[in-house]
Amino acid sequence: MKQKPVSLSKTDYAILNSYKILAEGLAEYLGDGCEIVIHSLDNLEHSVIKIINGQHTGRKEGSPITDLGLSMIKSLSENESKRHMAYFNKTMDGIPLKSCSIAITGEKGYIIGLLCINFYLNIPISDLLENFNFNTSENHNTVFAESFVEDVDELFKVSLKEASDIVYNDRNITTSNKNKEIICILNDKGIFNFKDSVVKIANMMGISKNTVYMHIRNISKKD
Repeated sequence: MKQKPVSLSKTDYAILNSYKILAEGLAEYLGDGCEIVIHSLDNLEHSVIKIINGQHTGRKEGSPITDLGLSMIKSLSENESKRHMAYFNKTMDGIPLKSCSIAITGEKGYIIGLLCINFYLNIPISDLLENFNFNTSENHNTVFAESFVEDVDELFKVSLKEASDIVYNDRNITTSNKNKEIICILNDKGIFNFKDSVVKIANMMGISKNTVYMHIRNISKKD
């Protein structure tokens, strides 16, 4: 059956636009060897609304959907339980790809677009590794420490320890202000957005919950 253009609502367009940010993040993470394309099904002749690393195929925004893209839409539409498909592919020049097509679903539950990822398998391994080189990658100018925990209580313990280490290693912070600075760090991290966090942090620090609330109020006043 011939694929027809889809009529999109304002909400559908907003959904598609939100995927543009996702595409930018994926491209920055995966590197230049990965082409990422977002198709909108409202205009098949100009379906590409976002493309990153399009130099591999020469495509740009406004390019049409491919024949394989049309096939992917049909396959993904027929199987509502699996709206994504990974597969090996080749360009017209015979360049091997590892590809993935992911259906973008609109407010009424039908497919309104595609997020397509094409990884070029001929890219030199040195170029690929360079993107994941901790010391030289431009994408890692800032290094973050992330706590991977199994439950919220462990998150509280880890976050409190990290904040305490920072404060107690800073000789410029007086003893009387250390608890306030610890709570300030935890507040900046968003720890107090969790249920019962004030009581649990207070118990871990050996202070009253009212003291914690007082410091949080004072922080809020400064903001």
